[in-house]
Amino acid sequence: MNSYALAPRSSGLRYTLLLTVVAMLLCGWLIGPQSVAAHASVETYSPEPGARMETGPAEVKIGFNEPIETQLGSLRVLDSRSEPVTGERAIVSDDRTMISLALPALSEGVYTVAYNVISADGHPVSGTYVFVVGDPPGGRDASSFNLHEQMGHSGHAASTQLTTGEFALYGSRILYYLALLLVSGVMLWYAMLRAKNDVLLSVFRTWGRWLTLAYAAGSLLYVLAHASELMEGQPADDWLRLFTRTEIGLTWAAIIAVALLGFLILRAGRLLRGIWALAALGLEAWSGHAAAYEPLTYAIGLNLVHIVASAVWAGGLLFLLALWFEERKDAGRFAEKFTTAAWISILLLTVTGVLSALLFLPSFDYLFYTAWGALLIIKTGFVLLVVAVGAWLRIRVKRGDLPEGRLLKADVALMALIIAVVGIFTYISPLPANEPVSEHQMGTEMHITLRITPNVPGADNQFIVKVWLPEESGQPKSVSLTLHSLSQPELGGIEVPIEVFEDDEVDAFTGYAKATYRATGRYIPFAGEWQAQMRVRDKDDIERVHEEVFRNY
Repeated sequence: MNSYALAPRSSGLRYTLLLTVVAMLLCGWLIGPQSVAAHASVETYSPEPGARMETGPAEVKIGFNEPIETQLGSLRVLDSRSEPVTGERAIVSDDRTMISLALPALSEGVYTVAYNVISADGHPVSGTYVFVVGDPPGGRDASSFNLHEQMGHSGHAASTQLTTGEFALYGSRILYYLALLLVSGVMLWYAMLRAKNDVLLSVFRTWGRWLTLAYAAGSLLYVLAHASELMEGQPADDWLRLFTRTEIGLTWAAIIAVALLGFLILRAGRLLRGIWALAALGLEAWSGHAAAYEPLTYAIGLNLVHIVASAVWAGGLLFLLALWFEERKDAGRFAEKFTTAAWISILLLTVTGVLSALLFLPSFDYLFYTAWGALLIIKTGFVLLVVAVGAWLRIRVKRGDLPEGRLLKADVALMALIIAVVGIFTYISPLPANEPVSEHQMGTEMHITLRITPNVPGADNQFIVKVWLPEESGQPKSVSLTLHSLSQPELGGIEVPIEVFEDDEVDAFTGYAKATYRATGRYIPFAGEWQAQMRVRDKDDIERVHEEVFRNY
């Protein structure tokens, strides 16, 4: 009995031991290769992180030390607006150790490479770095519209908000802009109307003289006010340099010359009046915000069409109101032509306005960052009211009724409000100003400082990290700085290669030893919200992490 009872137990024990050994061997076989090979890591980059190239590469290639999955993962190259430069998909090599992406011809700029792949062992491998093509300027912000920088003056910031002291400048610009649009518009209508009776000619003569005088006075006041503000505190010799060697000064001189030429144009025919009006409008188009954007021809073209359409609408509306007071029947006949031209002008204003906003602003979110955006929203509201009033005027004209005086006066009042808004917001920067980052954090275990100057996307920014550890801890074993885009969290961190440098600044703390690190480069490739992560490891391998959030535009 006992012998039969022991046999199954011995057999079961042997089977259990055998299964245990097999399981251990299986686990060893599964785990062993992974432990030996570790996880995939990048071996080669092309182009290298931080590379500065004369011309753009034909492709981006990243090589790994072991195979990667072919059906999962991505490789993207982003431009300075964080938009992909190509819609092509990345290609994995036959041996699965290289991923590449063919690129179109790249213009000057700072480009971001972002990769995210899956290694053969199932682990994700991701990273982000930048390379530079040519010598591109830094990102465009409020400083791009600062006339003081064109003159080499320092200590003057571009206007991004309204201040009480600037209303004199804005007043002169409103007067200039109002006179420009009205006189140019009236001259264009004189050129477009072939048949003119005595009433129309009389109104043209009367309003032409007064508007030309207003334009000349407004131009002189506008140039004098802005030149005085620009040259405040500067040597007298700079006045000559302003009007002979700078683009804005030459443009201002041309504006005054064209304005004074207007008195001679009053005696000219239709063709010369039309050319003069387009020249005056063209000078304004050239000196506006559009001159700071690329492609320049497209930007200036949009601005010119926008201003010409504004002049046709504003000048025609004023002329219609003048005729309404002078002779109602002539006003009714002119209204038939004006309402059609006004609707075409409003359509052109809408299209060019939207396209210009898309060109000026990285996104429509920027409308809420500056006074420029607020004024554009207000202007849009006024334009919608103009559309409503204009629609009712057009309905009356189509029915054969005379234009109603209250509607005309309301339309003119809205026109004046729109021009006043435009006179201000064409002088204010559409983009916010970038401010340098300077943050300091005190603590018992560590003090830390982060500085980023000038904090402009795409520019050669200087990064400074200062660390104070307790004296008994000594100097840090390692300090790293990584930038993470909070605007595009799917991107990996960008390593900033900070190195030790000697700092002369007196900022010691009793009981703490200071270490300073610095790097300069284009490690902020595009605008947005960023997180700077600093990792400090002391001699005992204790790591402390500090993070700062900052923003640029």
